[in-house]
Amino acid sequence: MLDLFAPIKCLLQKESVRVDNVVFRLHSRITVLLLLVCTILVTAKQYIGEPISCMTDASIDKDPVNAYCWIYSTFTVSRHLKGIPGRGVASAGVGQALPGDEARHHRYYQWVCFVLGLQAISFYVPRALWGVWERGTISLLSRDLAKQQLVEYFTKTNLHSHNFYAMRFFVCELLNFLNSIGQIYLLDIFLEGQFRRYGPMVSAFLAEESPHERIDPMARLFPKVTKCTIHTFGPAGSVQTHDALCVLPLNVVNEKIFVVLWFWLVFLAGVGCLAVIYRIIVFSQAWARVYLLRGAVRRLEKSKAERVVRVFHFGDWFLLHQLAQNVNPIVYMELVNEIAKAFTTKSFADFI
Repeated sequence: MLDLFAPIKCLLQKESVRVDNVVFRLHSRITVLLLLVCTILVTAKQYIGEPISCMTDASIDKDPVNAYCWIYSTFTVSRHLKGIPGRGVASAGVGQALPGDEARHHRYYQWVCFVLGLQAISFYVPRALWGVWERGTISLLSRDLAKQQLVEYFTKTNLHSHNFYAMRFFVCELLNFLNSIGQIYLLDIFLEGQFRRYGPMVSAFLAEESPHERIDPMARLFPKVTKCTIHTFGPAGSVQTHDALCVLPLNVVNEKIFVVLWFWLVFLAGVGCLAVIYRIIVFSQAWARVYLLRGAVRRLEKSKAERVVRVFHFGDWFLLHQLAQNVNPIVYMELVNEIAKAFTTKSFADFI
């Protein structure tokens, strides 16, 4: 089974250079990995079996019935969603449909794997965009330049030239947040308005002491047994109606996948919102940048940190802060002290 996931092992490899943060990686690596695993699971017939298997009278071949019901959808009757299977109903949602009963047709199952794959692509887009915009800057600075060259880079040759670099990263963080919100609403549309409340409803149902007295939200959205009506022509040319009982083994996986996705997307939206607020505060407030710089460099005097932040624009500080993840802490401490020392010269008197 592990061979199924061989194509996505690259997402588990450790990056030699880090150009983002934890929240960014939650969106662009962990979420993409989760969605790709789910996509592979719902297409793995050797472990789940055929997506649909229908039973009807012997006058119709089974394979055409399976194909017809998969293409033209199956349905459940809302009135039969309550009750204990095998007693009052054959299965949740399966029973005789009377005039006036609400029949819920299920048409979206064949699209689940495509939707999950498109979601994975949409979560990877900000990462790909940042890779294009970043252009190996951190790799160049952390690997190919000596300490004195880095000091000159930040204090002379490229001072005050990194605001656009920092704003591009902020745009990617904003895209991560907006994408997680958008995915919740898109899945709600895809699942016919039943996704937004799916997680809380499943949690409440599982916590219920007498769950058979309530409608199972998983059976409503992803029924495992459904009905299908087939119309054929008899020997005399008259229309004949056949009822089929269809088993959907794939929904055993689908119902769990979308419960996990609901909680994960809500979590991503929450941390993504906090990341955007954090970035706005850091870029707009000098005291926050001083605090973070002292946190990255142990035993850094407050006056030196304030001096660096006062001269640097927020983009310069951001690039310097990114380097902290990729160089030796001792080297980084020496680099910050050298930059602070360079800013004590007369040429920077106007900034201090």
